[in-house]
Amino acid sequence: MGRNFLLNVADSGFACVGYDLDGEKVDALNEEGKDFDVSGVKTLDEFLDSLETPRAIMMLVPAGKVVDYVIADLVPHLNRGDLIIDGGNSHFPDTERREKELNEKGFEFLGVGVSGGAEGARRGPSIMIGGKEEAYEIVKPILEAVSAKVNGEPCAAHVGKGSAGHFVKMVHNGIEYALMELICETYDVMKRGLKMNHEEMSATFDEWENAELSSFLVEITAKILKKKDDKSDDYLVERILDTAGQKGTGRWTSEAALEFGVPIPTIDAAVTMRQISALKEDRAELSEIGEDVFADGKDKLFKDIVEGNFDAESLRSILYAAYIVSYAQGFALLREASNEKGYDLNMDEIAKIWRGGCIIRASLLEDFRAIFAKDNSLKNLLLDEGLTQKVLNSRLNYLVFCLATSALDIPAMAFNSAFAYFDAVRSERLPANLLQGQRDFFGSHTYKRIDEDGIFHTEWEDEL
Repeated sequence: MGRNFLLNVADSGFACVGYDLDGEKVDALNEEGKDFDVSGVKTLDEFLDSLETPRAIMMLVPAGKVVDYVIADLVPHLNRGDLIIDGGNSHFPDTERREKELNEKGFEFLGVGVSGGAEGARRGPSIMIGGKEEAYEIVKPILEAVSAKVNGEPCAAHVGKGSAGHFVKMVHNGIEYALMELICETYDVMKRGLKMNHEEMSATFDEWENAELSSFLVEITAKILKKKDDKSDDYLVERILDTAGQKGTGRWTSEAALEFGVPIPTIDAAVTMRQISALKEDRAELSEIGEDVFADGKDKLFKDIVEGNFDAESLRSILYAAYIVSYAQGFALLREASNEKGYDLNMDEIAKIWRGGCIIRASLLEDFRAIFAKDNSLKNLLLDEGLTQKVLNSRLNYLVFCLATSALDIPAMAFNSAFAYFDAVRSERLPANLLQGQRDFFGSHTYKRIDEDGIFHTEWEDEL
């Protein structure tokens, strides 16, 4: 990814130099960049001597201790005013710590989220910059030039102070988890429920990509589903072991949401499903335990439920609705974090830079941008009547979907969490009154009344 990013910088008309401990990677950069003003070096001294002062140094290394090791190597050789940019997926608390430590030593620091993978790094990623705005000004022309463009607008922006860049990228990845899981559950229902073959599934996703569900993830799903395996007569996706990996950003999003008190159940469900997928041996063992008394009648039951009531178009409508809900949860978390941490996030700007280059780019983001342009302080996207109506329009299809997936034991945790969240945030009254009674009963946690101001406690045993 670092090599591709450097080639992009050079291709955009800026001179640059790359440094890596791996000599083969340095040689690869020099070979691929021979027609550009870019070079690779194998020692730190060569690297630092090649840069004009004040230096601007961007790290593209794995998150965690490696970032600290690289910074520790650089610091003894830096001059006051030099800028270090962390372009990896660092956890935002680490970014806050590093900015403070480096600023105290007289160095500038930016935590920058870069989305788009290796291909995006070369052709144009989405770039989320956090830190001092004046530090961003040093590299703004470069980062805007190398970013993806939508309608001529760069998908790079200073999103906020401190660790805002990495926080926004973390939430981006959380939304990514949710959208991917929703698409996977859609594929599962298509295959096991509607009995669609791979060509039909691919064509359906391709059709959706050219309509309101237009998004990068839907686009690549269409391509993945029709790819044949060169080692068998099967489709390649059916030969892939059903255990998913994760690098932590989804879990970090869930943890941050718990800390800020913001519900994001669809993202949480996606993280949980990845964890369940890793339990392959346990799942295989559990699948053989017990006898399903309805096993023989499941296909008939499914057919009876969906006959004339549910098809691929019905799936499209609930996937579209769940997309809206997933983004709404992510933006709600960004709003609360901005308030709590003083990020001063501009939601309109975030929606803008997510439209191109990044993994969660989708045509829906144009709608979100327009909504936030009218009211950047909107607490939840679902407060927009137009968006909420679109989700409501899919409710009947979702009810049939629930019956159908239950009939065939098809897990749909992400879909169910999305619609349950929608129902909950639109419910004027929830059964939390009973919950507060329970808390007061066993822990004297008190409660409030609907008809009188104040804090109350009851000796419940006496009342009984």
